[in-house]
Amino acid sequence: MRSGPRILFVGIPNSGKSTLFNRLTGAAANVGNYPGITVEAFEASLTLPSGATARATDLPGTYSLAARSPDEAVVVDALLGAKEYHPNPDVVVMIADAGRLAQSTYLLLQVLELDVPVVVALNLIDEARAKGETFDAARMAQVFDVPVIPTSGRSGEGLEPLLEHVEMVLDSQDLGRSSVAIDWPLSIETTTEDIAAQLPARLTRDGAASPRRREGIARWLMLSVADDPEALRDGDDLPWDALAPCCNMSDVDLQSMLIEPRYRWFDQYESSMRADGSVAAESKVSQQLDRWLLNPITGTVAFFSVMGLIFMALFNWSDPLIGLIENAFMGVGDLVSAAFTAAGFAPGSWAWLLHDFVIDGLIGGVGAVVVFVPQIAILSLLLAVLEDSGYLARAALLMDRILRLAGLPGQAFVPLLSGFACAVPAIQATRTLPRFRDRLLTMMVLPLTSCSARLPVYTLLIASLFPVSIPGFFLPVQPLALFGMYLFSTVVTLVAAVVIGKLVLPDKATPVVLELPPWRLPTVAQILRNTGRRTWSFLREAGGVILVATVVLWGLLTFPRVDPATLVDESEVASLEAAGLSVDEVAKGRALEQTLGGQIGKTMEPIIRPLGYDWRIGVGIVGAFAAREVFVSTLGVVYGAGDDAEETTTLRQRMTEARWPDGEPVYTPLVGISLMVFFALAMQCLSTLAILRRESGGWRWPLVTVSYMSVLAWLAAFIVYQGGRLLGLG
Repeated sequence: MRSGPRILFVGIPNSGKSTLFNRLTGAAANVGNYPGITVEAFEASLTLPSGATARATDLPGTYSLAARSPDEAVVVDALLGAKEYHPNPDVVVMIADAGRLAQSTYLLLQVLELDVPVVVALNLIDEARAKGETFDAARMAQVFDVPVIPTSGRSGEGLEPLLEHVEMVLDSQDLGRSSVAIDWPLSIETTTEDIAAQLPARLTRDGAASPRRREGIARWLMLSVADDPEALRDGDDLPWDALAPCCNMSDVDLQSMLIEPRYRWFDQYESSMRADGSVAAESKVSQQLDRWLLNPITGTVAFFSVMGLIFMALFNWSDPLIGLIENAFMGVGDLVSAAFTAAGFAPGSWAWLLHDFVIDGLIGGVGAVVVFVPQIAILSLLLAVLEDSGYLARAALLMDRILRLAGLPGQAFVPLLSGFACAVPAIQATRTLPRFRDRLLTMMVLPLTSCSARLPVYTLLIASLFPVSIPGFFLPVQPLALFGMYLFSTVVTLVAAVVIGKLVLPDKATPVVLELPPWRLPTVAQILRNTGRRTWSFLREAGGVILVATVVLWGLLTFPRVDPATLVDESEVASLEAAGLSVDEVAKGRALEQTLGGQIGKTMEPIIRPLGYDWRIGVGIVGAFAAREVFVSTLGVVYGAGDDAEETTTLRQRMTEARWPDGEPVYTPLVGISLMVFFALAMQCLSTLAILRRESGGWRWPLVTVSYMSVLAWLAAFIVYQGGRLLGLG
């Protein structure tokens, strides 16, 4: 057997492909229950029964090999081995969903036509049996002319036989290569031969391809250009004269000549593949659930109820953990401070400057973000449960009606929903959308969804400025406020899609097919794996940025150093005390204003003052443009810099105690709402800009996006704050 063989995992969405891949490799490919969750190939090592190691690649789920989207292009490139970074596969493990055999067979036949070695994993076999469906794997192997192994990624059934057959195929020159023949119309047969004879070398490895493979590639080209004539227009070396009839095909011709023959082949052999004539059956419970959850009225009520419960859990479950983390970081700060004091260092010395850096810069800044990890973990956990159960696929179908009103295709629900976790993978997920216009429109409004990076900002402000409850009001205030922010961002996202779609990218919405997977009990191990991966991703990706930004901001808020005692005249003391202000706090605030960071904030203050913000909030906004999470750590530095008298005071307490020079509080509920609205709408993430530039192909659309979002954020925050003051709310 050759060393380092390449094994591809291919399957339709929701077929359990990534679960099976993870089970075999021990990796953590992203698993979801709707199309588009895997947007790039995921590679891991796979140990075969002989002890040899192979390179296994989990490809995106796709229903066919038509080159309609970048997502499908990843699968096609890997199967064809037509590019340098995609060598020819040694074996393709085709994941066929036992509960959706027709859809899986359509894709399987396309793969078999490419004359690559294939092993079929008849997956989710346990679910099929629970519905009364049974299959004759031996008979299926005869029909498909390749090995067929019943498997279940959830229970582990059939994994060893699957790997054994993979290794057998690797050791054989002929095993796994199918001779299945489809009855094509005569015109398709003739066109196939013409195209196959003129294929460019890049698609056939310099012509070293079997006649069957050349014909399979030819039919792939025919289907791709018939489905979307522009999809492959950049291929100047393609035989366009021979492909011309396909470019002019109507939808009816495409269906009858290139698609239906494969389904007719399946209809001919389906009954012989099932044992005892079993047929698919959907449970009455599933039917009843779908009847309620897909209803426009009851389904919408259920959707918002589920979202509301999630936000309540974010506060009720995470608050005790947040308190423990806050106390832990304050305890570490106390130990470090005590160590400096025991070493004989005194405030004002250069050694004490290191004390301030460690406590206020590192411990205070990073700790202010780590404290929100419980909420990120809980949000990831609950979303993983909804994904694994199949509910989010129902929500996608329910939201399709709303998205169409906004000019977006139904598939856009997946990346938009992903945007509530992080805009970066969500923008990558737009590759599953067939048209560039739809991808671009979705990418331009995606940053408006409230990603997890905004969650620390929301929860900090809500916990600091909003009461837990209001007498006479039966709903909990803080979870309701958080739910309101997410609802606000969702509405603004849809409105922005309407405006941009009508004014900037006008076009008609295209029809979409969304398939509902069966209801499934969530897999505990998979949910915990996804939760851990997403939480660690938050810490890993945000941690480096936060650490660097915190160090830089601490330096900006520390230098040049000024003795606070020199900034308050003795003549002012009496008036300050009469106004109820702390002389020490006023002196420290003035010293902070003299730093480089303070000067930046003071320069910004005329612009942000109409929004209700002071210069310290301005410093936080500047830091947040690196990453939104940095805003929290920046405030930790701002309100902790030089403050050795109140090291046990939490950031939330310091914010509530902050005052304007006239003694009025800086933070009020109205200011908190204004600030949350600003953060909900502003583009404050360099990573998002970078991925937007890559996916859109240049800086034009990222600059348009950051410009409209910045203007929108300022105007909305201005209206909220000034409108609230006119109404006497602040």
